[in-house]
Amino acid sequence: MTLNQYIEEHISKEPSLLSRITRDTYLHQLNPHMVSGHLQGRLLSMLSKMIRPHRILELGTFTGYSTLCLAEGLQQDGQIITIEHNDELEETITRNFSQSPWNRQIRLLIGDAVELLRSSEQIREQAPFDLVFIDADKRQYTQYYQLVLPLVRQAGFIIADNTLWDGHIIDPDYDNDHQTQGLRLFNDLIAQDQRVEKVILPLRDGLTIIQVKS
Repeated sequence: MTLNQYIEEHISKEPSLLSRITRDTYLHQLNPHMVSGHLQGRLLSMLSKMIRPHRILELGTFTGYSTLCLAEGLQQDGQIITIEHNDELEETITRNFSQSPWNRQIRLLIGDAVELLRSSEQIREQAPFDLVFIDADKRQYTQYYQLVLPLVRQAGFIIADNTLWDGHIIDPDYDNDHQTQGLRLFNDLIAQDQRVEKVILPLRDGLTIIQVKS
């Protein structure tokens, strides 16, 4: 038994829909490891339930696993907007959401996250957001952050995934890797930003939790 298996046996059970999404993702998608998975999914669910958000914004839907975890904490009148760049995933995402009790509270936008953050009326109408989850192109994390920070309410939260990048973040062999470079810039920016509180959790690929100061 691995430590991760031990942990998963001693935390809340993975909902059956999410188990199916994980299985289908590994069967049919490239880079299936990008799915949040049981442990991170339960953490995202718990954080969302603690925050009790009315409005959530997610950058990077993939097959919808993390979206549904975050939706578990939504208020009854709450809504989550999730953005996915890969239009080939739209049918899969829509099917997965349709099986969820939160389906009517989820809006899926297909397109480039930076462009949509700059131009989407749907996003502006829903702001300010209580919670933002960033899990899209690692090269653009700094740009995402600069665009979403004004959209987050005071004392609201931003969660960024993959911020330790499987250890590459401190590995000189990855100095020329564009995704590693993007994450290093993001981490340095957050470390220096006095407008927010922040902590990095060494969970999976690294999860940074950021709270906007009141």
